[in-house]
Amino acid sequence: MADTTQTAADGAQNAGDIALGLYDQALDFATGLLRPWNAYQVGIIVAIALVAWVLARVIGPKIDTIIAGRARILAPLRSRLTLIVFVALAWATYLVMQEMTWPSRSYMIGIVAKLSLGWVTIAILTRMIGNGFLRSTIRYLGWIWITLSVLTLTDDTIALLDSAALTIGDTRISLWLLAQAAFSITCLFVAAKFIATTSTAKIKSNSDISPSMQVLVIKFLQVILYGAAFFLGLKSVGFDLTGLAVLSGAIGVGLGFGLQKVVSNLVSGIIILLDKSIKPGDVISLGDTFGWIESLGARYVSVVTRDGREYLIPNEDLITGQVVNWSHSNDFVRLDLHFGTAYGDDPHQVRAIAIAAALTVPRVLADRKPVCHIVNFGNSSVDYVLRFWIKDPTSGLTNIRGDVYLALWDAFQSHNITIPFPQSEVRILNTTPTLD
Repeated sequence: MADTTQTAADGAQNAGDIALGLYDQALDFATGLLRPWNAYQVGIIVAIALVAWVLARVIGPKIDTIIAGRARILAPLRSRLTLIVFVALAWATYLVMQEMTWPSRSYMIGIVAKLSLGWVTIAILTRMIGNGFLRSTIRYLGWIWITLSVLTLTDDTIALLDSAALTIGDTRISLWLLAQAAFSITCLFVAAKFIATTSTAKIKSNSDISPSMQVLVIKFLQVILYGAAFFLGLKSVGFDLTGLAVLSGAIGVGLGFGLQKVVSNLVSGIIILLDKSIKPGDVISLGDTFGWIESLGARYVSVVTRDGREYLIPNEDLITGQVVNWSHSNDFVRLDLHFGTAYGDDPHQVRAIAIAAALTVPRVLADRKPVCHIVNFGNSSVDYVLRFWIKDPTSGLTNIRGDVYLALWDAFQSHNITIPFPQSEVRILNTTPTLD
């Protein structure tokens, strides 16, 4: 305990000494601005900035005309036009003054030229990063690092960050170590995302792999890549992964009790992908929900209905509940329509007319001929069932039922077949009352 306290005290003392050294350098720099040639250089830098601003306003519209149609490629350069012009003028001024006067009289201009070149380079390169938060983080960290490097403050900054440390057992964690870990993990995550995106596109374009297997391979690849990026990033900066493994095991036990539903959905998702019972594009019914599978997620399945609603159904419900998969083994679906005709109509003729009417609907399959059967002698009608097949359930079921009903209506009207409605007949009997 005493050793830990002494180490912390020594670290605080070192941090204080480094901070005082940086303060002295900043004070010397500020004092140096009062010297004549340093003041002249500041004036020259301000003049260069004004000239760059004016030139950017003058040549900006002309450049807009030149880059018309190439805006996506040259837009980063156009948005940083003032800074680019400033960099060009600053470097030109610096190189000319290096040849014409003492190097010390252009020292500050050289620093500003190097800083501005580094800043504009990082600003343009980071535009290629799609994630906004990651782009801003890398951009600001790059600007800080360039500034420290140009001002030759890198070693002092590293020493200052390394002095702010916490020792836990045999492990020493400093701000510099955390910064290195964050940088390494970020770079590895960017690389992992690039590999995952490229691999996903190739996997999805491979028609030999089933849709469910494509999702499984993509999810497995993402877990492997991002997990490897995280642990390799920690390992590269010297983190002891043994202690992290013990800690993650303890956390995992705690999360297992608190996140049982989440874990159940994750495991159910893996089972769905492995047994291929549900895959993207399948048409399913679950309770009152009818639609097609849009995507399979780690926790839920996205089902889009005919009216455009998207339901996110937990994977566990698909494993434990009764699901109707209309296109599991094939796309053929049989539909039943119930109707009735009057007792005065010939049932043989009604059956033939119903079958012929169904075949007039384009989506009804002719190679799987419809059939029509009598199912009941009702109170007001002879009841029939018309059964027919389709092979495109994703195009809707209600609409095809409606089309067949309309075809039946037209056919019955043309053949004078009556569709009865329930009727009740009340008879009043005339009886002579008897006298007691």
